[in-house]
Amino acid sequence: MTSENNTEAMILTELEKQNNQNITNTDFIKSPDVETHTAHKLQAVFDIPVKVQAVLGKSSMEVNQLLRLSTGSVIELDRRVGEAIDIYVNDRLVARGEVVVVDEHLGVTMTEIVKQDHS
Repeated sequence: MTSENNTEAMILTELEKQNNQNITNTDFIKSPDVETHTAHKLQAVFDIPVKVQAVLGKSSMEVNQLLRLSTGSVIELDRRVGEAIDIYVNDRLVARGEVVVVDEHLGVTMTEIVKQDHS
């Protein structure tokens, strides 16, 4: 381990103590070599599947309303036309975006990354 890595490790340890947070080496990436090394460390998780959901909107109704639904019924959602949709990864809100059409398929363009407090 080089003296630069030792210094970085000591800084990380001190910051973790002060903030009582989990801080990773990726927070202090400074050079392409470190970035490549970090990507190599993460390679083991690259093939882990995650659930991605693009949520157009939500609605709630009573059971009797649900039972009356049939083909052609319309369920009103809590979003307006043109309003950003929510993008979830493993049930965690990570972004917002707009619905787009890609070769006759629906897609989502991310317009905002959502940063959540981990406290």
